[in-house]
Amino acid sequence: MSSCPCWAYTTHWSGWSLHTGNRLIFLATAQFGGVSPSLMFKNHDLILFDLDGTISDPLKGIGRSINYALTHFGYEPLKLSELAKYVGPPLDETFKKITGNEAESQNFVAKYRERYGDIGYSENILYPGIAEVLLDLHKANIPMALCTLKRQDFAEQILEMFGIIHYFQFISGGEIGVSKSQQIEFLLLHGQVSKTTVMIGDRAVDMIAAHKNGLDAGGVLWGYGSQTELLQESPLYLFSAPSELIQLAHQG
Repeated sequence: MSSCPCWAYTTHWSGWSLHTGNRLIFLATAQFGGVSPSLMFKNHDLILFDLDGTISDPLKGIGRSINYALTHFGYEPLKLSELAKYVGPPLDETFKKITGNEAESQNFVAKYRERYGDIGYSENILYPGIAEVLLDLHKANIPMALCTLKRQDFAEQILEMFGIIHYFQFISGGEIGVSKSQQIEFLLLHGQVSKTTVMIGDRAVDMIAAHKNGLDAGGVLWGYGSQTELLQESPLYLFSAPSELIQLAHQG
């Protein structure tokens, strides 16, 4: 098989697949009829979800909180559309890129969290269809957990606000200076995830963290990572709508 990516229509299910080297990426697209219930995905002992851009849309809260910190330290605020690309990566790296001020990044983060903890977390919007598919996966006895770069207490507040926290066996929150790869490494070390766990997220950082630890990864196309960004990291799955996540219950 050529190492050059090529699209191919598969007749045994209503969707498209992308061959990249030895990998087969399922692209479950609603415009092509979605995926057939008969399609068997790999066996996964746990679905490890990202939060921002996967479960909920955090742009308003994150963007306004970034601007709160920027203006406090004398910087001009940015448009929310300009801040969309910063949904996902670590906060300290975001402020370094925006301001060029590496030495003060911790102070920017502290000021950001001041507003985010007060109101920013409540500005999250649950993606349509997420609550329903989480319920369906729960009914199918599919274990689920969450791994986010967001601080754990913020993540818990968001999940509680949406009434979905009970679907997750555990929540792994982030700390400044700790990468998502290191978070998953810690979870592996303590037996909370395994090599058969699949990470589901919307950004390259999610795919990279999973693969670095020997886990499979699935990308979602309703968040803040582009299809190009995700395909560059060779995910095992791509999903174009939350409802398609139920296919993870059809394991071979």
